[in-house]
Amino acid sequence: MPQTRRKLVHTEIIPIRWGDMDAMNHVNNTVYFRYMEQTRISWFEHLGVAPDPQGVGPVIVNANCTFMKQIVYPGNVEVRMYVGKPGRSSFETWLELRPSYDAETVYAEGGAKVVWVDFVKGKSTMLPEKIRQIVER
Repeated sequence: MPQTRRKLVHTEIIPIRWGDMDAMNHVNNTVYFRYMEQTRISWFEHLGVAPDPQGVGPVIVNANCTFMKQIVYPGNVEVRMYVGKPGRSSFETWLELRPSYDAETVYAEGGAKVVWVDFVKGKSTMLPEKIRQIVER
């Protein structure tokens, strides 16, 4: 995880489903991105700023993941979400994935840049004040 200033803002517990695994008997790499996506969306919903296709909301302009250890079924994944200093319309996120059967170990870490967008106008817009206050605190 980068040494940039970051703040823990949300933790999500997600069940590992049997179907999340692939032919190699571990969680498929694409599913890690789904775990991170669900964590971001849950945080936005909790804050009351979920994406509104007829209004404004977050979009991801990049995403990355580093896979350190294989996550396997059964269990849960704890995803910790951190945020960095906001810009006018964006902020960075970092996420850590830890399975319930080895909760002290980070199995994967990733991140994404979130940009707030006016979906109707098709362009970026100011971050909601609620997000800005949480991220800056």
